[in-house]
Amino acid sequence: MTGGNRRLDMKAKIIITPKKAVLDPQGKTVQDALQHMGYQGVGAVHVGKYLEIELSGSDKDAARKQIDEACHKFLSNPVIEDYKLEIE
Repeated sequence: MTGGNRRLDMKAKIIITPKKAVLDPQGKTVQDALQHMGYQGVGAVHVGKYLEIELSGSDKDAARKQIDEACHKFLSNPVIEDYKLEIE
């Protein structure tokens, strides 16, 4: 966004994780490390990305549609990743 005087009215929160069927070597490494350190009962670990995007405007539906499109086209790889989107 351009312009330093814009009021930011909403925030998009996005969590991107590997699909359950996709091998997650980072998650496996974290899982193994936790078990090695003595943490019991640790199941599958999935390492992902978390993004917060500040948005101007007040139309949550339009913002959701725009950010959902960005998630699908650019922010995530829909072949191997899932994402959850929340607009506040």
